[in-house]
Amino acid sequence: MVNIGRYEKIIEELKPHNATLVAVSKFKSVEDIQKLYDLGQRDFGENYVQELVEKQAQLPKDIRWHFIGNLQRNKVKYIAAFIHLIHGVDSFNLLKEINKQAEKSQRRISCLLQMHVAEEETKAGMDETEMVAFFEFLDAQKEQANHISIEGIMGMATFTEDENQVKSEFRQLKTLFQFIKNSYFIGKDDFRILSMGMSNDYPLALAEEANMLRIGSLLFGKR
Repeated sequence: MVNIGRYEKIIEELKPHNATLVAVSKFKSVEDIQKLYDLGQRDFGENYVQELVEKQAQLPKDIRWHFIGNLQRNKVKYIAAFIHLIHGVDSFNLLKEINKQAEKSQRRISCLLQMHVAEEETKAGMDETEMVAFFEFLDAQKEQANHISIEGIMGMATFTEDENQVKSEFRQLKTLFQFIKNSYFIGKDDFRILSMGMSNDYPLALAEEANMLRIGSLLFGKR
């Protein structure tokens, strides 16, 4: 069930920050997504390719679909024609496949790089060393990404009640974002997204200048 009151509250909270809300709709019904759409929500995030493809076929075509899960290279082709933003690119091999499928679809696909700052090893993403190597390789292989637009970074904090730790990890992500922008995207406006913060910690993320949040359970209830 959609929590309309909570949705409206979060939208008001985001306005001063000019932040985008991605409503995480995995495992949620087409009917519930439509309810949020009818309230004006346009950005929705899905974790599984088959579920995303099925929902995209049934819902309004102006929805901006975000893929926020672990994307396997052999499944990129199923979403390449319509995906708005792929979160969580953490390898050059995945980026090359996205580029290949984007070229086939005659479009440019926007992506975020996933960075790892949390203590939990189960969380995916590149560390700083891997990130530098990624950009060095990208610089040498520009033709492998000419149908890609890297628009920012995303990351997840440790799932903990220690707010100081969460703040520290979000601050690390903000520092990485600024470093990448100043080192590799000087003078460019398309590197602009700092995606961090979920249902349990989004106010802390906003305090560290997040401009894209992924929120699910506060809007749709627990899965």
